[in-house]
Amino acid sequence: MGEGIAEPEDERFMAAAIRLSRWHTGQTSTNPSVACVIVRDGAIVGRAMTAVGGRPHAETQALAEAGELARGATAYVTLEPCSHHGKTPPCAEALIAYGVGRVVISVTDPDARVSGRGISMLRDAGIEVTTGVLEEEGKQSLSGYLTRQTKNRPYVTLKLAVSADGMIGREGVGQVAITGPEARAQVQALRAETDAILVGIGTAIADDPLLTVRTPGLEAQSPIRIVLDPTLALPLDSKLVETARDVPVIIVANEEISPLGAEEGRAAPTDDSTEMDSRRAALEAAGVEILYCNPYHPEVLLPALATRGISSLLVEGGAKTAKLFLEAGLVDRIQLYQAPVVIGEGGIESPLRATDIPSGFAHRGTYIFGADRLDEYEREN
Repeated sequence: MGEGIAEPEDERFMAAAIRLSRWHTGQTSTNPSVACVIVRDGAIVGRAMTAVGGRPHAETQALAEAGELARGATAYVTLEPCSHHGKTPPCAEALIAYGVGRVVISVTDPDARVSGRGISMLRDAGIEVTTGVLEEEGKQSLSGYLTRQTKNRPYVTLKLAVSADGMIGREGVGQVAITGPEARAQVQALRAETDAILVGIGTAIADDPLLTVRTPGLEAQSPIRIVLDPTLALPLDSKLVETARDVPVIIVANEEISPLGAEEGRAAPTDDSTEMDSRRAALEAAGVEILYCNPYHPEVLLPALATRGISSLLVEGGAKTAKLFLEAGLVDRIQLYQAPVVIGEGGIESPLRATDIPSGFAHRGTYIFGADRLDEYEREN
Protein backbone atom coordinates (compact mmCIF):
# COMPACT_ATOMS: atom_id res chain seq x y z
CA MET A 1 0.00 0.00 0.00
CA GLY A 2 1.40 3.43 -0.94
CA GLU A 3 1.34 6.87 0.57
CA GLY A 4 -2.03 7.65 2.13
CA ILE A 5 -3.78 10.93 1.40
CA ALA A 6 -4.26 13.32 4.31
CA GLU A 7 -7.85 13.59 5.48
CA PRO A 8 -9.62 16.71 6.82
CA GLU A 9 -9.45 15.67 10.49
CA ASP A 10 -5.77 14.64 10.37
CA GLU A 11 -4.36 18.02 11.38
CA ARG A 12 -6.76 18.32 14.32
CA PHE A 13 -5.80 14.96 15.81
CA MET A 14 -2.10 15.41 15.05
CA ALA A 15 -2.20 18.80 16.81
CA ALA A 16 -3.65 17.01 19.84
CA ALA A 17 -0.83 14.44 19.68
CA ILE A 18 1.85 17.15 19.46
CA ARG A 19 0.38 18.96 22.47
CA LEU A 20 0.33 15.68 24.39
CA SER A 21 3.98 14.93 23.51
CA ARG A 22 5.10 18.14 25.22
CA TRP A 23 3.94 16.87 28.61
CA HIS A 24 7.09 14.80 29.02
CA THR A 25 9.61 16.92 27.08
CA GLY A 26 12.93 16.78 28.93
CA GLN A 27 11.90 13.77 31.04
CA THR A 28 12.41 10.84 28.66
CA SER A 29 16.18 10.36 28.96
CA THR A 30 17.82 9.54 25.60
CA ASN A 31 14.48 8.77 23.94
CA PRO A 32 12.36 11.54 22.42
CA SER A 33 9.02 12.50 23.96
CA VAL A 34 6.61 11.10 21.37
CA ALA A 35 2.81 10.94 21.53
CA CYS A 36 0.31 8.55 19.98
CA VAL A 37 -3.43 9.15 19.69
CA ILE A 38 -5.75 6.31 18.56
CA VAL A 39 -8.94 7.50 16.84
CA ARG A 40 -11.99 5.42 15.94
CA ASP A 41 -15.15 6.83 14.37
CA GLY A 42 -14.01 10.38 15.11
CA ALA A 43 -13.38 9.75 18.83
CA ILE A 44 -10.11 9.28 20.72
CA VAL A 45 -10.05 5.76 22.21
CA GLY A 46 -6.41 5.66 23.34
CA ARG A 47 -3.63 8.17 23.89
CA ALA A 48 -0.23 8.25 25.52
CA MET A 49 3.21 9.84 25.41
CA THR A 50 6.63 8.32 26.01
CA ALA A 51 6.84 7.48 29.70
CA VAL A 52 9.16 9.35 32.07
CA GLY A 53 12.59 7.75 31.72
CA GLY A 54 11.97 6.82 28.06
CA ARG A 55 9.95 3.59 28.35
CA PRO A 56 7.39 2.33 27.60
CA HIS A 57 6.92 4.05 24.26
CA ALA A 58 3.81 6.03 23.38
CA GLU A 59 2.36 3.58 20.84
CA THR A 60 2.30 0.54 23.12
CA GLN A 61 0.63 2.48 25.93
CA ALA A 62 -2.00 4.05 23.65
CA LEU A 63 -2.75 0.69 22.01
CA ALA A 64 -3.16 -0.97 25.40
CA GLU A 65 -5.63 1.74 26.42
CA ALA A 66 -7.62 1.33 23.19
CA GLY A 67 -7.63 -2.47 23.34
CA GLU A 68 -10.01 -4.05 20.82
CA LEU A 69 -11.11 -0.60 19.67
CA ALA A 70 -7.70 -0.20 17.99
CA ARG A 71 -8.66 -2.72 15.29
CA GLY A 72 -9.34 -0.74 12.10
CA ALA A 73 -8.68 2.57 13.89
CA THR A 74 -6.29 5.38 12.90
CA ALA A 75 -3.13 5.98 14.95
CA TYR A 76 -1.66 9.50 14.98
CA VAL A 77 2.05 9.42 15.92
CA THR A 78 4.34 12.44 16.20
CA LEU A 79 7.46 10.44 15.19
CA GLU A 80 7.80 7.43 12.89
CA PRO A 81 7.23 4.23 14.93
CA CYS A 82 10.45 2.36 15.73
CA SER A 83 11.21 -0.77 13.70
CA HIS A 84 14.22 -2.21 15.54
CA HIS A 85 14.47 -4.52 18.52
CA GLY A 86 16.03 -2.59 21.38
CA LYS A 87 15.11 -2.96 25.05
CA THR A 88 11.48 -3.15 23.88
CA PRO A 89 9.89 -4.73 20.76
CA PRO A 90 9.32 -2.44 17.75
CA CYS A 91 6.30 -0.14 17.98
CA ALA A 92 5.57 -0.80 14.30
CA GLU A 93 5.02 -4.47 15.19
CA ALA A 94 2.63 -3.50 18.00
CA LEU A 95 0.54 -1.36 15.62
CA ILE A 96 0.37 -4.29 13.20
CA ALA A 97 -0.52 -6.78 15.94
CA TYR A 98 -3.43 -4.65 17.18
CA GLY A 99 -4.84 -4.45 13.67
CA VAL A 100 -4.67 -0.67 13.23
CA GLY A 101 -6.06 0.27 9.82
CA ARG A 102 -4.19 3.52 9.20
CA VAL A 103 -1.18 5.34 10.67
CA VAL A 104 -0.60 9.10 10.33
CA ILE A 105 2.93 10.32 11.06
CA SER A 106 4.19 13.86 11.57
CA VAL A 107 8.00 13.40 11.39
CA THR A 108 10.11 10.66 9.81
CA ASP A 109 12.79 9.41 12.22
CA PRO A 110 16.37 10.34 11.15
CA ASP A 111 17.78 7.49 13.29
CA ALA A 112 19.52 5.15 10.82
CA ARG A 113 18.01 2.14 12.61
CA VAL A 114 14.48 3.43 11.94
CA SER A 115 14.39 5.94 9.08
CA GLY A 116 11.75 4.71 6.65
CA ARG A 117 11.84 1.17 7.99
CA GLY A 118 8.93 1.67 10.38
CA ILE A 119 6.85 3.04 7.52
CA SER A 120 7.84 0.12 5.26
CA MET A 121 6.90 -2.44 7.92
CA LEU A 122 3.46 -0.89 8.28
CA ARG A 123 2.83 -0.69 4.53
CA ASP A 124 4.05 -4.25 3.99
CA ALA A 125 1.42 -5.34 6.52
CA GLY A 126 -1.29 -3.63 4.45
CA ILE A 127 -1.66 -0.57 6.67
CA GLU A 128 -2.24 2.78 4.99
CA VAL A 129 0.43 5.31 6.04
CA THR A 130 0.26 9.09 5.67
CA THR A 131 3.38 11.13 6.54
CA GLY A 132 4.28 14.79 6.98
CA VAL A 133 1.10 15.96 8.72
CA LEU A 134 1.94 19.14 10.70
CA GLU A 135 5.59 18.29 10.05
CA GLU A 136 7.00 21.69 11.02
CA GLU A 137 5.11 21.69 14.33
CA GLY A 138 6.20 18.10 14.92
CA LYS A 139 9.84 18.95 14.27
CA GLN A 140 9.61 21.82 16.74
CA SER A 141 8.30 19.52 19.47
CA LEU A 142 11.13 17.04 18.73
CA SER A 143 13.86 19.66 18.17
CA GLY A 144 16.25 18.31 20.80
CA TYR A 145 16.08 14.71 19.59
CA LEU A 146 16.33 15.67 15.92
CA THR A 147 19.34 17.94 16.54
CA ARG A 148 21.18 15.22 18.48
CA GLN A 149 20.44 12.67 15.75
CA THR A 150 21.36 14.85 12.76
CA LYS A 151 24.07 17.15 14.18
CA ASN A 152 25.50 15.06 17.03
CA ARG A 153 24.89 17.82 19.55
CA PRO A 154 22.08 19.17 21.75
CA TYR A 155 19.58 21.79 20.57
CA VAL A 156 20.83 25.02 22.16
CA THR A 157 18.55 27.74 23.53
CA LEU A 158 20.10 31.02 24.65
CA LYS A 159 18.03 32.91 27.21
CA LEU A 160 18.80 36.55 27.98
CA ALA A 161 16.96 39.05 30.17
CA VAL A 162 17.90 42.60 29.16
CA SER A 163 17.09 45.85 30.96
CA ALA A 164 15.78 48.99 29.26
CA ASP A 165 19.35 50.31 29.13
CA GLY A 166 20.74 47.13 27.55
CA MET A 167 22.20 45.44 30.64
CA ILE A 168 21.93 41.85 31.92
CA GLY A 169 23.21 42.55 35.43
CA ARG A 170 25.40 44.75 37.60
CA GLU A 171 29.07 44.20 38.45
CA GLY A 172 29.77 42.92 41.95
CA VAL A 173 26.13 42.66 43.03
CA GLY A 174 25.29 39.02 42.30
CA GLN A 175 21.86 38.16 40.96
CA VAL A 176 19.80 41.15 39.84
CA ALA A 177 16.06 40.74 39.21
CA ILE A 178 15.53 42.21 35.75
CA THR A 179 12.25 40.56 34.79
CA GLY A 180 9.09 40.27 36.87
CA PRO A 181 7.46 37.19 38.44
CA GLU A 182 5.43 36.26 35.36
CA ALA A 183 8.50 36.08 33.13
CA ARG A 184 10.51 34.25 35.78
CA ALA A 185 7.74 31.62 36.02
CA GLN A 186 8.01 31.14 32.26
CA VAL A 187 11.76 30.54 32.56
CA GLN A 188 11.12 27.93 35.27
CA ALA A 189 8.80 26.12 32.83
CA LEU A 190 11.54 26.24 30.17
CA ARG A 191 14.05 24.74 32.60
CA ALA A 192 11.60 21.94 33.41
CA GLU A 193 11.49 20.77 29.79
CA THR A 194 15.24 21.08 29.15
CA ASP A 195 17.82 18.32 29.68
CA ALA A 196 20.63 20.59 30.89
CA ILE A 197 21.33 24.21 31.82
CA LEU A 198 24.74 25.88 31.42
CA VAL A 199 26.47 28.92 32.94
CA GLY A 200 30.03 30.21 33.03
CA ILE A 201 32.17 30.15 36.18
CA GLY A 202 31.89 33.95 36.51
CA THR A 203 28.11 33.73 36.85
CA ALA A 204 28.36 30.69 39.13
CA ILE A 205 30.64 32.56 41.55
CA ALA A 206 28.98 35.99 41.35
CA ASP A 207 25.38 34.79 41.61
CA ASP A 208 25.76 31.47 43.51
CA PRO A 209 22.67 30.17 41.66
CA LEU A 210 20.82 26.89 42.21
CA LEU A 211 19.68 26.59 38.57
CA THR A 212 16.89 24.22 39.61
CA VAL A 213 13.16 24.28 38.87
CA ARG A 214 11.36 25.90 41.79
CA THR A 215 7.79 25.78 40.48
CA PRO A 216 5.74 23.72 42.97
CA GLY A 217 5.17 20.24 41.57
CA LEU A 218 7.94 20.50 38.97
CA GLU A 219 10.97 20.37 41.25
CA ALA A 220 11.79 16.81 40.15
CA GLN A 221 12.18 18.05 36.57
CA SER A 222 15.27 20.17 37.32
CA PRO A 223 17.85 19.91 34.50
CA ILE A 224 21.44 18.73 34.77
CA ARG A 225 23.51 21.78 35.78
CA ILE A 226 26.70 22.51 33.84
CA VAL A 227 29.41 25.04 34.70
CA LEU A 228 32.23 26.09 32.36
CA ASP A 229 35.00 26.07 34.95
CA PRO A 230 38.49 25.62 33.39
CA THR A 231 40.46 25.55 36.66
CA LEU A 232 37.95 24.01 39.12
CA ALA A 233 37.27 27.37 40.78
CA LEU A 234 33.66 26.59 41.78
CA PRO A 235 33.50 27.11 45.58
CA LEU A 236 32.92 23.96 47.60
CA ASP A 237 30.30 25.79 49.69
CA SER A 238 28.37 26.96 46.62
CA LYS A 239 24.71 25.97 46.25
CA LEU A 240 25.58 23.96 43.16
CA VAL A 241 28.16 21.80 44.94
CA GLU A 242 26.08 21.44 48.08
CA THR A 243 23.11 20.10 46.08
CA ALA A 244 25.07 17.99 43.56
CA ARG A 245 23.77 14.73 45.03
CA ASP A 246 20.18 15.91 44.63
CA VAL A 247 20.45 17.35 41.09
CA PRO A 248 23.47 16.42 38.90
CA VAL A 249 26.25 18.96 38.39
CA ILE A 250 28.88 18.71 35.63
CA ILE A 251 31.96 20.94 35.70
CA VAL A 252 33.69 21.37 32.34
CA ALA A 253 37.41 21.80 33.05
CA ASN A 254 40.56 22.12 30.97
CA GLU A 255 42.02 18.81 29.81
CA GLU A 256 45.44 19.89 31.13
CA ILE A 257 44.26 19.55 34.72
CA SER A 258 42.80 16.07 34.33
CA PRO A 259 44.49 13.38 36.45
CA LEU A 260 46.00 11.88 33.28
CA GLY A 261 47.14 15.28 31.99
CA ALA A 262 48.60 16.12 35.38
CA GLU A 263 50.64 12.91 35.47
CA GLU A 264 51.94 13.39 31.93
CA GLY A 265 52.75 17.06 32.43
CA ARG A 266 54.85 17.07 35.61
CA ALA A 267 57.90 15.32 36.92
CA ALA A 268 57.13 15.90 40.59
CA PRO A 269 54.15 17.27 42.53
CA THR A 270 54.00 21.01 43.15
CA ASP A 271 51.95 23.02 45.63
CA ASP A 272 49.59 24.02 42.81
CA SER A 273 49.13 20.47 41.56
CA THR A 274 48.56 19.16 45.08
CA GLU A 275 45.91 21.83 45.65
CA MET A 276 44.26 20.94 42.32
CA ASP A 277 44.19 17.26 43.28
CA SER A 278 42.62 18.19 46.59
CA ARG A 279 39.93 20.34 44.94
CA ARG A 280 39.20 17.62 42.41
CA ALA A 281 38.79 15.03 45.14
CA ALA A 282 36.55 17.32 47.21
CA LEU A 283 34.29 18.14 44.25
CA GLU A 284 33.96 14.49 43.27
CA ALA A 285 33.29 13.52 46.88
CA ALA A 286 30.41 16.01 46.88
CA GLY A 287 28.92 14.25 43.84
CA VAL A 288 30.13 16.64 41.11
CA GLU A 289 31.11 15.10 37.76
CA ILE A 290 34.17 16.66 36.11
CA LEU A 291 34.27 16.59 32.33
CA TYR A 292 37.73 17.32 30.95
CA CYS A 293 37.04 19.09 27.65
CA ASN A 294 38.07 22.62 26.66
CA PRO A 295 35.22 24.71 28.15
CA TYR A 296 35.61 27.43 25.55
CA HIS A 297 35.34 25.20 22.46
CA PRO A 298 31.58 24.56 22.26
CA GLU A 299 32.02 22.69 18.97
CA VAL A 300 33.87 20.02 20.99
CA LEU A 301 31.85 20.31 24.19
CA LEU A 302 28.40 19.90 22.64
CA PRO A 303 29.10 16.48 21.05
CA ALA A 304 30.54 15.36 24.40
CA LEU A 305 27.26 16.33 26.06
CA ALA A 306 25.30 14.54 23.31
CA THR A 307 27.11 11.28 24.15
CA ARG A 308 25.66 11.64 27.66
CA GLY A 309 22.16 11.68 26.18
CA ILE A 310 21.69 15.44 26.53
CA SER A 311 19.40 16.54 23.68
CA SER A 312 18.55 20.08 24.79
CA LEU A 313 20.73 22.69 26.45
CA LEU A 314 19.71 26.04 27.95
CA VAL A 315 22.53 28.61 28.06
CA GLU A 316 21.55 31.03 30.80
CA GLY A 317 24.59 33.09 31.73
CA GLY A 318 26.59 35.21 31.60
CA ALA A 319 27.60 37.64 28.88
CA LYS A 320 30.90 35.91 28.02
CA THR A 321 29.28 32.48 27.79
CA ALA A 322 26.40 33.77 25.66
CA LYS A 323 28.85 35.44 23.30
CA LEU A 324 30.91 32.23 23.10
CA PHE A 325 27.98 30.18 21.78
CA LEU A 326 26.72 32.95 19.50
CA GLU A 327 30.12 33.46 17.87
CA ALA A 328 30.50 29.71 17.37
CA GLY A 329 27.19 29.69 15.48
CA LEU A 330 25.85 27.00 17.81
CA VAL A 331 22.68 28.66 19.11
CA ASP A 332 19.44 27.26 17.66
CA ARG A 333 16.92 29.43 19.50
CA ILE A 334 17.13 32.82 21.22
CA GLN A 335 14.72 33.83 23.96
CA LEU A 336 15.22 37.55 24.52
CA TYR A 337 13.34 39.05 27.46
CA GLN A 338 13.18 42.85 27.58
CA ALA A 339 12.22 44.56 30.82
CA PRO A 340 11.44 48.21 31.69
CA VAL A 341 13.89 48.31 34.62
CA VAL A 342 17.06 50.43 34.37
CA ILE A 343 20.33 49.04 35.74
CA GLY A 344 22.40 52.20 35.44
CA GLU A 345 26.00 52.59 36.54
CA GLY A 346 28.07 49.42 36.81
CA GLY A 347 25.80 47.50 34.45
CA ILE A 348 26.98 44.43 32.52
CA GLU A 349 26.22 45.00 28.86
CA SER A 350 24.15 42.39 27.07
CA PRO A 351 25.95 40.59 24.22
CA LEU A 352 22.72 40.79 22.24
CA ARG A 353 19.77 43.14 21.75
CA ALA A 354 16.64 43.01 19.63
CA THR A 355 18.31 45.35 17.13
CA ASP A 356 21.30 43.07 16.46
CA ILE A 357 19.93 39.53 16.20
CA PRO A 358 22.41 37.52 14.07
CA SER A 359 21.53 36.80 10.46
CA GLY A 360 19.99 33.41 9.83
CA PHE A 361 17.44 33.71 12.65
CA ALA A 362 13.71 34.07 12.04
CA HIS A 363 11.42 35.88 14.48
CA ARG A 364 8.95 33.29 15.78
CA GLY A 365 6.79 35.41 18.03
CA THR A 366 6.36 38.08 20.69
CA TYR A 367 4.84 37.31 24.09
CA ILE A 368 3.98 39.59 26.99
CA PHE A 369 4.49 38.50 30.60
CA GLY A 370 3.43 41.24 32.99
CA ALA A 371 5.57 44.28 32.25
CA ASP A 372 8.10 42.23 30.27
CA ARG A 373 8.31 41.30 26.59
CA LEU A 374 9.70 38.04 25.20
CA ASP A 375 10.84 37.83 21.59
CA GLU A 376 11.71 34.38 20.33
CA TYR A 377 14.00 33.72 17.37
CA GLU A 378 14.92 30.41 15.76
CA ARG A 379 17.74 29.51 13.41
CA GLU A 380 16.56 28.84 9.87
CA ASN A 381 17.99 25.58 8.55
